[in-house]
Amino acid sequence: MRLAAIDIGSNAARLLIADVIHDKDGYTQFNKLNLVRVPLRLGFDVFENGEISKQKRGMILQTMKAYGHLMKVYDVQYIKACATSAMRDAVNSEDIIRKVKLEAGIEIKIISGDEEAAFIYENHIAENLDKEHSYLYIDVGGGSTELTFFADGKLRYKESFNIGTIRLLKGQVEESTWDEMKDHLKNNTKSSLPMIAIGSGGNINKVFSISKKKEGKPLSLELLKDYYKELSGFTLDERIRIYKMREDRADVIVPALQIYINVMRWSDMDEIYVPKIGLADGLIQSLYEEVKKIKN
Repeated sequence: MRLAAIDIGSNAARLLIADVIHDKDGYTQFNKLNLVRVPLRLGFDVFENGEISKQKRGMILQTMKAYGHLMKVYDVQYIKACATSAMRDAVNSEDIIRKVKLEAGIEIKIISGDEEAAFIYENHIAENLDKEHSYLYIDVGGGSTELTFFADGKLRYKESFNIGTIRLLKGQVEESTWDEMKDHLKNNTKSSLPMIAIGSGGNINKVFSISKKKEGKPLSLELLKDYYKELSGFTLDERIRIYKMREDRADVIVPALQIYINVMRWSDMDEIYVPKIGLADGLIQSLYEEVKKIKN
């Protein structure tokens, strides 16, 4: 079975195409065939002006048409397309969704922060880790951060906060929003087990890549602080040149580190695992469950 997921975030739109296969023991595997990312940067319009500009509307439409062609080439059977924080806040998002449906044949659903956190949890990474710890998923995007707490084999808490990398760059995160996140963490992530962070999002993946750590090894909070200090000391152009980053990564990576560091400090966590999962992966798994129900 071939599935596709589209995640239209505040910084970029991603298309993930995957094959679902079953091994001889009946275990389900999701094999990634292609992942395409287009830096639409919708948040720069929305968090400043409340709507998506004409230029960006054209970019969304062309991106979705291109994704549509790719999915035809790959012979994708089922698709799930979702939009997050920027499209949630944009006053003209419904018009864009109608146009994309009409011209590209793709139906986009705007999901809430809670739904976003739930889809990220669909990856079930914590269930495959040891039971001696509790786990906090931290997904940092351009417009929001989703926190999902997993303890004693159960999902205990999930919440979305309007603290994102682009909002921080635009100076649009009030101190009270940080305080709210801090209070939520203090009140809802209590566990008798030591807690470990699981990070998702392009920025933490890039930090992991820069660190040259082996797959499956965690990053320490101290290392994140070191990178925050180091990267903050460079200009945007220097980050692009020294770390070979795209511009749309080089500007958001510093505020992203600030978010991860704060969440880990407030939750008393020293380590973060980076399994390279994201919303698109969760959407694929959720879509598979939906298709399975229909077929049964």
